Amino acid sequence: IKNTLMRWATAKFDKTRNYGVHKMYVDRAYRYWRGRILYALILGYASFYIVRQNLNIAAPEMLQEFGRTKSELGVLFSCNMLVYGLGKFVSGALCDRSNARYFMTFGLLGAALCTLCIGLSHSLLALEILYVASAMFQSMGWPPVSRLMRYWYSPKELGTRWGLVNASHQLGGMTILIGGGWLLETLGWRSVFIIPALVALVLAGILFERLRDTPESLGLPSIEVKEGLIRESWHAAGERVTFREIFLEHILPNKMLWCACAANFCVYIVRMGFLVWAPTFLREAKGATVIISGIQSAGFELAGAFGGMVAGWISDKVFEGRRNAAAFYFMVGLIVLLFLFRTIPGNSYALNSAFLFLIGFFVCGPQVLVGISGAESVSKRAAAAANGLTGTFGYLGGAFASYEIGRIAETQGWDAVFLFFAVSAVIGSFFFILNWRQTSQTAARERQNAAS
Repeated sequence: IKNTLMRWATAKFDKTRNYGVHKMYVDRAYRYWRGRILYALILGYASFYIVRQNLNIAAPEMLQEFGRTKSELGVLFSCNMLVYGLGKFVSGALCDRSNARYFMTFGLLGAALCTLCIGLSHSLLALEILYVASAMFQSMGWPPVSRLMRYWYSPKELGTRWGLVNASHQLGGMTILIGGGWLLETLGWRSVFIIPALVALVLAGILFERLRDTPESLGLPSIEVKEGLIRESWHAAGERVTFREIFLEHILPNKMLWCACAANFCVYIVRMGFLVWAPTFLREAKGATVIISGIQSAGFELAGAFGGMVAGWISDKVFEGRRNAAAFYFMVGLIVLLFLFRTIPGNSYALNSAFLFLIGFFVCGPQVLVGISGAESVSKRAAAAANGLTGTFGYLGGAFASYEIGRIAETQGWDAVFLFFAVSAVIGSFFFILNWRQTSQTAARERQNAAS
């Protein structure tokens, strides 16, 4: 009955184009589809992460079996992040010209199959090639999310919903950190790859069935028409942005976007540094066991989910769309916590867990806000490409950090690693300050348009 009502409402709207008469039905259709697409995106993006962090968990045992050093493992992590980061921009540009439903499902299927083959492989070379190849499919996960969020939500509610969907990657990461630690202890390191991959294949089918593309593809008016921001859509429902428009109009001359990219490079040095090396650091420097380090790392992910949601809500309700202003205050808190965390004794598990939780909260807030800032700096038709570019710079920072942290930890120790984190956070704060005024002007212009 509900689906029939939705089809009838959208068909009536499409036939008459009389929004005043059919507003109630269009609102009801939007409510249904936004709820369905929102939980599909949360489930889908969480699925990408259960086949992404597996090597982080299995790394200590794999180092022993294959006789690799931390520096060599850092090179592999860096190659994966480099391919993933470059793939995000390419995937974003392709996604803006594609159907998000098919694009995201295909990426999840490819990532799951690569992970399954890693678990079944007995060749170190094949394992390394598959791990890097999986990054290409992983890069297809977030661009469809950023595209759909811009198409289905207005600026006044985008931050809150974006933070909610972004929390899904912490949900998936936390699941694999806890579940992967248990699998590692009971079934061996290969099960950390095989079982999550099989689960992801099933979830890919669910994602395909639940997800849909833009409101216009369902016969609904655009979000701008629905909210009264414009009287009619600027572009036809099937019209796609060209690559020339993406590069020459939306990307190259956009100073705000390039500042967001530089800020994300610095944020991801800290975020991915903790994500990749936290289990090893906690075992070596803090004396934690495999299970305890997995739980503490999962706390970092849980805090990141909470921090992203809070940051998105604050940027909507408190800072009125000034994403970079909110991000700057989060970065100040992060810098303070980084200096304090290293001084905590290793046998104080509760205090270490609490500080790791707070660091996850404060580092993932800016990571969410810089993505929104990049997507809002361009037309929604190029939102996936712009967000992909900020992601590319983020993972370039992560790739640089993954190798550099391994080298610094081996040659100078973990104290030098935390100094490296703090300096990166300070530089990132500077770029958020540069974008502060531009973001304020953008938010003011959106409020003025909405009032008109």
